Amino acid sequence: MKKELRFFKKIFIFSISTLIFSCGSDTVDNTNNDIKDIKDIENIDSVDDDETSEMEDDQTDITTNNIVWKNWYLSIPIKNASNKATSITYQDIIDNNLSPTEAEYFSLNEDGSYKMFTKFTGFTTSGQYSINEGKYCRTELREYWQGNQDTNDNWYMDSGTHILESTLKVDFAGGNNDTKVYVAQIHGKETDNVTGNPATVKIMWLNGEIIVDYYTKPKDGEEWSSNYDNKISFGNVENEKFTVKIKIENGVFYFGLLCDTQNIDTKYTKVFDYKSNGYIHSNYFKTGNYFIWDKDSIENAQVTLYDIITNHF
Repeated sequence: MKKELRFFKKIFIFSISTLIFSCGSDTVDNTNNDIKDIKDIENIDSVDDDETSEMEDDQTDITTNNIVWKNWYLSIPIKNASNKATSITYQDIIDNNLSPTEAEYFSLNEDGSYKMFTKFTGFTTSGQYSINEGKYCRTELREYWQGNQDTNDNWYMDSGTHILESTLKVDFAGGNNDTKVYVAQIHGKETDNVTGNPATVKIMWLNGEIIVDYYTKPKDGEEWSSNYDNKISFGNVENEKFTVKIKIENGVFYFGLLCDTQNIDTKYTKVFDYKSNGYIHSNYFKTGNYFIWDKDSIENAQVTLYDIITNHF
């Protein structure tokens, strides 16, 4: 049955393509800052969802739901020739061209969603590590915001609007009560004259609770890091389907959360002004299953990915 589905999928993609032609740090610092609830934040600014424009997809792009696959590459914790995690290109995702071993970590479900499974294997995007070294494995998508297959294809916060809306469900996550899964990120990148690769914004699933973990302004001369982070709780989605909404608008970070089954519909809410606080890194979005566990190779986590919308204007 799966082979037949793949066959008809390829026929469909080929037909559509013919008609058109003819017509992102492995280290996570776990600073134990107090988690603030959203209701305790003063001077919250809300932005209506109506202000968010729909992404104008290039009509030559092949999409699954709203996912423009050429804007992403996938990392899975399988050893490659350089003893690092394996990268999978967008074309292999579109063609469902993953090996049986790779498909254990990422595969297409019958309803059109994607399974994203992970566990500690020792292989990360920066190399191979042992248990308890504070390095974590992930099955995660990294953004190429303009579709250029290059890790320098990143955006800046100092102008424009940059949006990620990712719809997921954490099926399960093993480990103890402190086990975390990062389901979305804004990640900074080191460039000429700008040092550090900060995990600037991390959206954390912690026993069902959605927590925004974000870096704030460091002391003079220090890099942006979790030494200066804050955490805000936006509600508990349990193991239900939810949508995280991240927006950077002229350097200001807004966050929203939607979970129909839990009656959560938090509009875009102002969290932090990065531009006014001197943040100058280039950035990219990430989403998926970043499992914060390295105590053993037994515990694991699985996330279902339903949809991704990105917009830059």
